[in-house]
Order: sequence, then C-alpha cells, then structure tokens
Amino acid sequence: MYEQPATAELSQGDILADCPILVWKLAPPPLDLDVPPEVRLIRVVVLTQACDLAQDKTTRVVVAPVHSAAELVAHNILKASTVRDQVRRGLVFGWYYLPAAPAPINLDEAIVDLRELHTVERCTLEYLVSSGKRVCRIQTPWREHLAQHFGTTYTRIALPEPYGTRP
Repeated sequence: MYEQPATAELSQGDILADCPILVWKLAPPPLDLDVPPEVRLIRVVVLTQACDLAQDKTTRVVVAPVHSAAELVAHNILKASTVRDQVRRGLVFGWYYLPAAPAPINLDEAIVDLRELHTVERCTLEYLVSSGKRVCRIQTPWREHLAQHFGTTYTRIALPEPYGTRP
C-alpha cells in the first residue's frame, strides 16, 4: 500500500512530516484581527491530483492532516472501538483510515482528517521532499480510494428534508 519513491517529484498521496500550517486562534466576537497566526508543523497527505502536479498546473496544493490513531485515542477524541469498527471500514464521515506501514517506513496506524483542509505553497512541499521529510507515498489503487473518499466528503447533496415514508 505504501512506497518510498526514488523520484523527487511531489505527487498525490505523498505523506509529509513537519509541514507548516497556519492556525488562527481568534476569540469569539468582537474579533481581535491583530492576533498573529500560530505556525504548526504537522504530518499531512497531498490530495491535489497527481496529473495537476505532474503538469505544473498548480502552485498551491491541498493537504489534509494525518493523525496517529493511537494519539486520537489517547486524547479521547476517538475510542479504540470506533477506530476498529467504524473508521477502518470507512463509515465515519470525513475520516480515512491508513493502516500501519511495514518497516522501514515510519507510519503507525493513522487517520486522515478530510474535514480539515489546508492549501500550502507547492515550493514548500517540494522543499520538504528534498529535505527528506516525505514519509512515504500511498500507492495506487489506495491513493484513488482516498481521493474518492475525499470527493465523497465534499460532494454530498443536502436535501431540505428527509423523504417521507409510509407507515
């Protein structure tokens, strides 16, 4: 499911460590817009399509955080049973399960949070790759499965009310 590509090119499915993202910690209104953003270094997965990256069609890249499943359980964000019974099976909206990678890849059981997206300058991600921060790349067909889950997360159609049923 994972590979450590020999090529330096950035691609969809790349998992990168220490990616800088900005977080604004604004209090409820009235907003103090003079508060500077906080920079966090997190592990991310590249979601922008591989063809757009290969053909240089973008300078900004969509990424999503990759959280350690054990840390989510330890911080009481998820229960171990939820990871085991629901997230692994793709039943939780916006979360995508990644199994642990075999050695020498350093990736424990993880969850991609597709509800928290960031755009990062492509040159920043390319710098991370060249600096040895690429953990691995998700191979096909799992990469496409992740992309489908990403699309499903954002293409749901909300109806004004549920369909009526007959008794």
